Amino acid sequence: MGFFRIRTTVDERPGRLASLATALADKGGNILGLSVQPDTDGTVDEFVTDIPASPEAVREALEAAGGRRVRIVPATAHELTDEPTRTLLLAARLRSAPWRLPEILGELLRADDARWVYGASAAQSRSEDGDRIEGEALELPDPTLLVVPVAPRRSIRLRRSGLPFTLTEAARAAAMVRLAQPPAEPSAAEGPVRLADGAEVQVKPLTSLYREALRDLHERCSPETRRFRYFTANPTLPPRMFDRLCDRARGHSLVAGHDGQVVALASLMFTADPGIAEIAFLVEDRWQGRGLGGRLARMLLAQARDLGFAEVRATLLYDNTRMRRLLSSLGATLSHTEDPGVMEGRIAVGVMATASPS
Repeated sequence: MGFFRIRTTVDERPGRLASLATALADKGGNILGLSVQPDTDGTVDEFVTDIPASPEAVREALEAAGGRRVRIVPATAHELTDEPTRTLLLAARLRSAPWRLPEILGELLRADDARWVYGASAAQSRSEDGDRIEGEALELPDPTLLVVPVAPRRSIRLRRSGLPFTLTEAARAAAMVRLAQPPAEPSAAEGPVRLADGAEVQVKPLTSLYREALRDLHERCSPETRRFRYFTANPTLPPRMFDRLCDRARGHSLVAGHDGQVVALASLMFTADPGIAEIAFLVEDRWQGRGLGGRLARMLLAQARDLGFAEVRATLLYDNTRMRRLLSSLGATLSHTEDPGVMEGRIAVGVMATASPS
């Protein structure tokens, strides 16, 4: 008998987790801990098990059950502690000794090594024109390395040889770093927004008061704009969809107004997938190409980060070139779906927290 921490990537299909659990049970395994984490190309299921079978036999069983990239490393009884409690205790230690941030991040992610790195390469990432900007996690080719920005030109590099880091773990590390930084103002969800051409719009949360204004927005939009948003040119927004967009338990939506009219709608909707939200936009034709969509997108991504999401996704038509450019500028990974002409963009928002100056 032995304790093992087991990770495997699976496709997001109903019943896949049950198949993995059955495979472990068939090998005499007792599942003592479980977590589900979104990652770049699927869902990572992690088990802490007490299992008599050899690691190779367990790997073969999980692969036969649909698992990919199965990783098995030894675990200890200490790892059976309640994860939320363990994280809160680490946070309490960090508040009393913030200079121990590398050590605490290492414990949080069970890393083999955690240390400061300095210089321009420590906190850079890609910008809209392909350069790298401060405040976003480095995209390293080695998945066993994770670089977490703390301040301009200062980051913490974590290394873990046995298990690659996931997007969820990157989001956890970024959240812990924010706890060590000076209090910041909450991400603005409303207020005036000035665009590059000097025009100013007022951004506010969507409420039921905007029902008629949104109806007018949809009527003013061209059939192509509506098709890009809803995959249909229907000129009206169904009442049930409007109510869903207004429901704060299902997501957060913003409207941008100018001269008494709503000129754009941006939505961040929660999903049944752990740690994942979806974004979508409708911008009136005459306001397209002026940077409004990008400003609204960044406001929604900041909200997603503050709400603890690890990833935001968007579904778009292949011929929606504006949306493709917008998502690319935000660092999204674009891929084709099983539906012809439909693409998916995925943005790792958990690692996008802006580092405070120092």
